[in-house]
Amino acid sequence: MDVLIKIKDREGIVHEVQAPTDMNMNIMELVRAYELAPEGTIGVCGGMAMCASCQCYVLNDMELPEKSDDEEAMLSEAFNVKDNSRLGCQIHITEALEGLELELAPEA
Repeated sequence: MDVLIKIKDREGIVHEVQAPTDMNMNIMELVRAYELAPEGTIGVCGGMAMCASCQCYVLNDMELPEKSDDEEAMLSEAFNVKDNSRLGCQIHITEALEGLELELAPEA
């Protein structure tokens, strides 16, 4: 089953993408799969919560998994962090994300 996720890219364009829930993907991998950010500017660490290149802002009120200690630590050092910041690599795509709206944080 796929869920619909809206992602605003760094140019301000909103993309409505279908995200598969059966492939154990995360938001960072989804952005890369749809090429919504230039190659080499997102997911630099490979999804290990060791860079903040996949930082995004959650625009709507969604119930997301709690931030891990690693994610909290990385966001505490990242640029352009807001209250609604998350690392895309730490948000796994599940049916609960249907209708999620995100905005990619600016490149640091």
